[in-house]
Amino acid sequence: MTNISASNIHCQNPTTSPFPIFSSGAMENWGLITYRESCLLADPELTPESSRRFIATVIAHELSHQWFGNLVTMQWWNDLWLNKSFANMMEYVAIDALQPDWHMWEDFATNEVTAALRRDSLDGVQSVQADVNHPDEISTLFDPAIVYAKGGRLLVMVRKLIGEEAFRAGLKSYFEKFAYKNTVGNDLWQELESASGQPIVNLMNAWISQPGLPVVSVSSSHDAAILSQERFFIGEHQPSDALWPIPLFANQPLDVKILDQKETTVSIEKPLQLNCGLSAHFVTKYDESTREYLLKNITELPTLDKICILQDATILARAGFENSASLLPLALSLKTETNEKVFGMAAGALTELRKFVDDNDAARDSLKRISGEFARATFEELGWDEKAGESDDDRERRTTALSLMMYSEDKEVLNEAKTRFDNNKLEDLPTEIRALIISANVRHFETPEMIENLFATYKNTPSNDLQNDIAIGLTSTKNPETAEKILANIKDSNIIRPQDASRWFVYLIRTRESRQIAWNWLKENWAWVEDTFGEDKSYDDFIRYAATALLTTNELNDFQQFFEPMENIPALARTIKLGITEISARVELIERDKEAVISAV
Repeated sequence: MTNISASNIHCQNPTTSPFPIFSSGAMENWGLITYRESCLLADPELTPESSRRFIATVIAHELSHQWFGNLVTMQWWNDLWLNKSFANMMEYVAIDALQPDWHMWEDFATNEVTAALRRDSLDGVQSVQADVNHPDEISTLFDPAIVYAKGGRLLVMVRKLIGEEAFRAGLKSYFEKFAYKNTVGNDLWQELESASGQPIVNLMNAWISQPGLPVVSVSSSHDAAILSQERFFIGEHQPSDALWPIPLFANQPLDVKILDQKETTVSIEKPLQLNCGLSAHFVTKYDESTREYLLKNITELPTLDKICILQDATILARAGFENSASLLPLALSLKTETNEKVFGMAAGALTELRKFVDDNDAARDSLKRISGEFARATFEELGWDEKAGESDDDRERRTTALSLMMYSEDKEVLNEAKTRFDNNKLEDLPTEIRALIISANVRHFETPEMIENLFATYKNTPSNDLQNDIAIGLTSTKNPETAEKILANIKDSNIIRPQDASRWFVYLIRTRESRQIAWNWLKENWAWVEDTFGEDKSYDDFIRYAATALLTTNELNDFQQFFEPMENIPALARTIKLGITEISARVELIERDKEAVISAV
């Protein structure tokens, strides 16, 4: 047995749809790698730069599987990470080598790392290496935030820990020794340990065999710091005494490089910063003086360190270590940031606050105004149109700034969006901001004719990128009738391919106006979801996406009442339990921080 991966092509009967149907983004078959069009084809006129980067990583991901998965294959599904985690890391390694000006590790930090942190913080999450006791559990292993994102992050960590030369030597030995054979995780760790002379087997087995991640607390005096670790949770959880061997990657030499105890004291020469380069899988909670020092000097730090501090602050607020209102001054301190990823994460911190003002008109209007003020300087610097020689950072900063200006309902911006929509074909709009222009028009200037025309273009265009922009635009509607039309079309494979159905659903359920409509649709149409996706590894996507959006006590109770009877289905059980934990944590967070956030805005 040289390859036990499944192609996962099942969706509904292909004869009912005029389009190719392929539920996976791509598949690493020996001799014939298969792709969705959107993961392979880039149109010079219609594909934005961000989509080109995505396509490049998908291709690199599947090519890397020719070694990780095909040449050497996992012995059983519990070691699925040997395939998927490695491919996740290698797609960034490869494209960063080929296209260094794309700054791929910044994408990794804001996509994979963020996903891994949020998912791994929930009690009940699977470990990277997970036992399989029933065939239907296999599909649950493909949790993208764990076996892909977290696993990839752990491999980035060990690569940084032992160095590039030893990492390459260990992999070379691994491939030579196990070519055309099946392996278990220890085989890889042993080769990396032999190449580096470091105790990698025990260290990495501790990380992949237990779920969750640690939070390291830092308590500093002028020449020493006490470091302690515990498991990091968001929401309700059982007590845990888990410990990890944590590479600290500090900004100065320390007495201890790996924290493998509950607590230790180290000597320091200056304010201590951990996880430099965002290289390890943990959250850092600094004492007040260190936190203030880092925030005061955040603009001077390298990009990945800025992202690390922003991520830690956001997820610590989600977990209740800090009040969510503290995200407001942190975000505003970075409103002149020129790195797009940092600027985008600061904007994301503002977006985190929207759930607290969901049902308060005055506070929501205030947050809109603040968001516009945050974005205005960048918008005035960059304007609407690209300039000759403009960097990728500037193009993507423009998109983020415009998005916030539209959220703020700035009249001049909205009117300009309408003018551009009215006077141009969709194919002629700038690709980076096309989705924003469509969204602004659907949200603020919707007409029945506009909706019909957008659906007609969606159905007839050969461009997957334009289809995605139209999906983003249409799901921005505030009109319940349009939301109902969208949901009806999800089931019509002549309009929306089954492989794209969950995309439309998640875009819609995450909007304030359509959340309840989309949730009701899912309950009423669950039989269709079962019939269409029941044999596919995307079966639980709708449950997972609903759990990212529901945020009231009533919605939590409804989610539990509807899905708990399905917990006996192996392919759904873990996702249902995690969904309940995730929504419960969000409800608790809103109740705890709502008053402070409303006062702050």
